[in-house]
Amino acid sequence: MDGSPFVLTLKIALLATAFSVVLGIGAAWLVLRLRRGQGLVDGVLTLPMVLPPTVVGFGLLLLLGKNGPVGALLSRWELSVIFTPAAGVIASTVVAFPLMYRTVRGAMEQLDPDLAAAGCTLGMSEWRIFLHITLPGCTPGIAAGTVLAFARALGEFGATVMIAGNIPGKTQTMSVAIYSAVQAGKAHYGEAAVWAATICALSFAGMLAVNLWNSVYVRRREGRTR
Repeated sequence: MDGSPFVLTLKIALLATAFSVVLGIGAAWLVLRLRRGQGLVDGVLTLPMVLPPTVVGFGLLLLLGKNGPVGALLSRWELSVIFTPAAGVIASTVVAFPLMYRTVRGAMEQLDPDLAAAGCTLGMSEWRIFLHITLPGCTPGIAAGTVLAFARALGEFGATVMIAGNIPGKTQTMSVAIYSAVQAGKAHYGEAAVWAATICALSFAGMLAVNLWNSVYVRRREGRTR
């Protein structure tokens, strides 16, 4: 078996998770500060989570293709992301981002508003309140969102195959390799089973780790309050 899908999938999933964490935290904080249009913006940001991945991939193809607005702009510098590993990172980020955003937003909504108010009375700027009050208070939610985003990026298929394709050794991720192995017939089912088991094991390990971390975090927090 060629191990390139495993390496490529990890690289794409880690990069997509990193982008999702930064964008998700920032988007959640900004949306909660909106006074108007919060529901509309929230719906747009959450949309990739409820749409079929192929629809998301088709939208990205229209956007990033040679005739699309972003693709046409990139072509002026002789650049293209379609059918490249970068396309896989973009696709995985788009589908993983809503999970991070919704999880972090839920954590921020549960924070005691009196903490931020107390920070204001002490003369703290909004940026310092965000760094020293909001982020530490949302640590469990951020951890959970990160794992969910990683697991989603790890198994992404529909949007990835639309804009990154299925090029062995270049853009073929584990989920795409599973599809190719199944399409090749029963003789390749063993290969598909190996990739499927690998994705399941990595996703389960991530969720188990965050559950253990959250339990330790809660115990330490309870110990400090006693």
